[in-house]
Amino acid sequence: MSVVLVVNSGSSSFKYQLLDADAERVLAAGLVERIGADVGQARHTVYAARTDGPAATMQSATSARELPIPDHTAGFQVMLDAFAADGPSLAENPPVAVGHRVVHGGARFFAPTLVTPQVRADIEDLAVLAPLHNPANLAGIVAAQSAFGDVPHVAVFDTAFHQTLSPAAYTYAIDRDLAAKHRIRRYGFHGTSHKFVSEEAARFLGRPLEDLRQIVFHLGNGASVTAIDGGRSVETSMGFTPLEGLVMGTRSGDLDPAVLFQLARREGMSVDDLDDLLNKRSGMLGLAGASDQRDIKDAMERGDEAAILAFEVYVHRLRSYAGAYLAQLGGADVISFTAGVGENAPLVRARALETLGFAGVEIDPERNTAPERGIRRISTDASRVAVLVVPTDEELEIARQTLSVARG
Repeated sequence: MSVVLVVNSGSSSFKYQLLDADAERVLAAGLVERIGADVGQARHTVYAARTDGPAATMQSATSARELPIPDHTAGFQVMLDAFAADGPSLAENPPVAVGHRVVHGGARFFAPTLVTPQVRADIEDLAVLAPLHNPANLAGIVAAQSAFGDVPHVAVFDTAFHQTLSPAAYTYAIDRDLAAKHRIRRYGFHGTSHKFVSEEAARFLGRPLEDLRQIVFHLGNGASVTAIDGGRSVETSMGFTPLEGLVMGTRSGDLDPAVLFQLARREGMSVDDLDDLLNKRSGMLGLAGASDQRDIKDAMERGDEAAILAFEVYVHRLRSYAGAYLAQLGGADVISFTAGVGENAPLVRARALETLGFAGVEIDPERNTAPERGIRRISTDASRVAVLVVPTDEELEIARQTLSVARG
């Protein structure tokens, strides 16, 4: 059997998928949210195999419930009740393992890891690096181990893929003793997605992963780009936190640190005020009043100058990283776009790469704007660099990694 339950737990919610990892098919998925509120909500969707197209699954039935869900343990019981009432039967599709997304593995975890009491303690200790995420991830692990006590539980860390960064790539130029004391270094994020996309790109092209120099743009509300050499992350845009790097929906990305000193001195802004500004009120939202690229595009078509400038800033940062990573890799064989914006915004893809003809990049306008879904090539046949759109599937990647640990 290759059925795996994948859990992505937040502080007041958790998402789950039940997958047949070998068949790469989703059997069911759901969301339990508003945990701890007066009335919680749960949604459960059952999927059936498709017979009329390339997609592995199709939605079959969805159920929804509203009831008090005081904590994550109660939330897992709600999930189990949904499986019992609506299917698929967990007795007929028993998970052989449970995979957990954990945001921060620090410098300790570089691979999917069997959850033990020590690993739980390490995840809790690393909460100082991800206070909004690791405690919530740990709450999901504790609740899941209570609900599924007879199967292995595996932690899959967002940061793990980037543990191959060299010291030159992950070290910040600040006082080294202070950095060591507070574990300040580049960690990188979106690692599960970058790993999945780079491997899918190699498979699509029919080329060995170890032979390819790749640049992967994961562009969603959160966004990052990674340089991958032979399947190993060698540079990535997110750093100590997911705030560094590209312009994002509500995050500023790269910024001169002295800006914070100026705002603190001149505006009297506190550390918490600055944190809120850079993470929640900056990026495209701060520049144009909207965080969604579809809204930005609509505003640009109306001639909105703020939206036009925001888009130009966004593209300028993408090009800057593309050029830097071409230099780090000594050229590229593949450039891939993934996530909500990367997969669905042809204008972003075209503008981001339009100056890279010198590096052998040539976009085919018709391929780029075609409505096809799934993995596809958008570069011309003559392009020396293959440019792809590769839909990401972090749940499937977590399931794969979990299964590899469970099978030993």
